[in-house]
Amino acid sequence: MNETFAIPHIHPAAKKLALGWIWLGVYSLVAAGFLAVLLAFSRTPVLQELMPTNDFFKVALVVHVDLSVLIWFLACSGILWTIFGVHRSSLWSKAAFMLAVAGTVLLSISPFLGTAKPLMNNYIPVLLQPWFFFGLIIVTAGLVVQALGFISSKLPVIKEPNGTDALHFALYLSAIGALVAVVCVAVSYINIPDTISGKFYYDLLFWGGGHVHQFVNTVLLLVAWTMLASACGNDLRLSPKLSLLLFTLVVVPLLWLPSLYSYDIESSEHIVGFTDLMRKGGLASIPIGLLVFFSTFRFPALNEQQKPLRAALISSITLFGAGGILGFMIQGSNTVIPAHYHGSIVGVTMAFMGVVFMLLPHLDRPVTRPKLAYWMPWLYGGGQLTHITALAWTGGYGVKRKTSGDAQDLDNLQEVVGMAIMGFGSLVAVIGGVLFLVIVISALLKRPQT
Repeated sequence: MNETFAIPHIHPAAKKLALGWIWLGVYSLVAAGFLAVLLAFSRTPVLQELMPTNDFFKVALVVHVDLSVLIWFLACSGILWTIFGVHRSSLWSKAAFMLAVAGTVLLSISPFLGTAKPLMNNYIPVLLQPWFFFGLIIVTAGLVVQALGFISSKLPVIKEPNGTDALHFALYLSAIGALVAVVCVAVSYINIPDTISGKFYYDLLFWGGGHVHQFVNTVLLLVAWTMLASACGNDLRLSPKLSLLLFTLVVVPLLWLPSLYSYDIESSEHIVGFTDLMRKGGLASIPIGLLVFFSTFRFPALNEQQKPLRAALISSITLFGAGGILGFMIQGSNTVIPAHYHGSIVGVTMAFMGVVFMLLPHLDRPVTRPKLAYWMPWLYGGGQLTHITALAWTGGYGVKRKTSGDAQDLDNLQEVVGMAIMGFGSLVAVIGGVLFLVIVISALLKRPQT
């Protein structure tokens, strides 16, 4: 069995919008990558002495996380929902894109528009600054409009689906999940007691919605893996009908949401319940993940355009798997935690990067440097794997997360060496990230042949 999970015919209006979403994603990575270099330097022995104060580290970390996770993932969702959902010029889709761009600009410049106190809360760290929240609200509006537009564009095909229909069905689930995540944030906002403020307030505000969005990201990741594996000619041994069931299985754990919200927002039952939901519910992604993993050993000879896609697929699977394993090794608030979520998040990012490589030729912007595109996933993935391994190693010695400079308390040689290796891995990953940007921007700037 070798079903084709291919992209659909792309309407000209969808091509233009998809290119816009790619440009937004490129911007988010450029800005986040620049901040990532500064963040890595601020935790690297010797170099950390040259960096600004700890306040700079925290402000930069907030903006870095929001750009590299929130905006990049929003852009990637926009790309896929546009490709599979825009069948004509749509005011909804244009409005969603413009809202996303406007909100991203506000988030990016908010630190320069007045005093910005950073809070290192989970999922969406914030700056206590009005323009930051205006930007966040506008970005959320763009996400809601885009998801609603996709859901209303076409009902999924359930009876006798082909591979493309199965991908559309999975993306339909992801759009519904994104809306549920926004609703969870709204419900949390209504139910947080007035006596709670500061970091804990924003932890509670984004806790439920943030966990739900991880299921959305997982669905999008599995869609990306399936598309990349199919584009490489891998034998997935997965029928479209079975894939409908397996994609549905990934989001079934969200049926427990009403039960979790029956507890007080600040209660341990609510907080720990969401952690358990993600840890145990995330196991539902294993069946498709395993099918894709084993398919990487069953592929025909690859051409120059396919080799980067397979490299991205293997790098993504490795990083996501490493991040998942590290998640079960977390004990206390140390650098094992960022090792876990960097592995998982970058695994998703790597898959989306591969999808961008795959889609560019269909958007009349073919990749002009396939050899560089082939090496890019190995550099980016290898650097990130080194980065998270070093973080996990130092976390085992008790090095705290979300600290920099002298606040890290690097008391022994193992901790110093570990953080130095972390800095080296970050540098290699940055080189790979820059390669991605060079390749994609070169393709985007190339005029299509007429």
